[in-house]
Amino acid sequence: MKNRTKPWFKTLAAACALLPLALGSAAPLAFAQVSEPAAAAPAAPAETRAAPALWVVKDEDTTIYLFGSIHVLKPGLSWFDGAVKQAFDASDSLMLEVVLPEDEMAAAKATIPLALDQSGRTLSSRLEPDALKAYQAALAGLGIPPAQFDAFKPWFAAVTLSVLPLTNLGYDPEQGAEKTLTRAAKAAGKPVEGLETLEEQLGFFDTLPEDQQVAYLNATVKDIDQLGPTIDRLVTLWGNGDPDQLAVLMNESMTTTPELAKILLADRNARWAETLQARMEQPGTLFVAVGAGHLAGPQSVQTYLQQRGLAATRVE
Repeated sequence: MKNRTKPWFKTLAAACALLPLALGSAAPLAFAQVSEPAAAAPAAPAETRAAPALWVVKDEDTTIYLFGSIHVLKPGLSWFDGAVKQAFDASDSLMLEVVLPEDEMAAAKATIPLALDQSGRTLSSRLEPDALKAYQAALAGLGIPPAQFDAFKPWFAAVTLSVLPLTNLGYDPEQGAEKTLTRAAKAAGKPVEGLETLEEQLGFFDTLPEDQQVAYLNATVKDIDQLGPTIDRLVTLWGNGDPDQLAVLMNESMTTTPELAKILLADRNARWAETLQARMEQPGTLFVAVGAGHLAGPQSVQTYLQQRGLAATRVE
């Protein structure tokens, strides 16, 4: 029994370590790899060029670049060049949604106490019969034992199920924008800071009322077969620098969980705008990278900056 369960503990630890990447995106578009690596990797594809959107806010002595990131990508996509690379090279420091611990077990230690349900109720017992049947079918389709998440809260199961299928599709957080930018910043000796802490990000889901957590899980299960096509479309729009259509896609993905959309997008965007407004008082150049969904739509970071008298201009 020990040998059978150990790989699943490792998978859960990896899920905890990469959960902040998922939390940094709008659910159910939580883009992080949490399962074991695929047994055989496909041949590296030919390089494809992308031109994601970039904005700038500036005054006499301060410049802030706003870059919408994708948290996981496939190999072979060239995006860290042109205007994005020039803006990054000109910046004194890098700001991300959260600075992830380098040790995945450190993230697990922060996550598991929140993710585990201390009430004694199983996750399965919280689901209506039809929802439970669909949930168990989704687990079976991923090769996951039916009681794997019974000890966890619904939000943790929802986030994990949002990201598990992406591994088999070739998506990898090591190829994602945050990892690429962090490596470049460390190589250049640039400071890296976070808009939020790991504990704050975990708290966004953990403080959701139970009915909203269950609704999120049910929505994730319902759309699990569309995760691949959805992220493929998202990456295409991102690579084309099309925030308007990206906003449409993000809005469609969150129609069944409006409370979560408010918590993960609108409320955070407003707080980040306040932080960036304060940062404008410090001279220098800052490169900010947040999930692309935060820089798209009527409740984007740019909208809240505009309300504070700060205009974000698109960099061509």
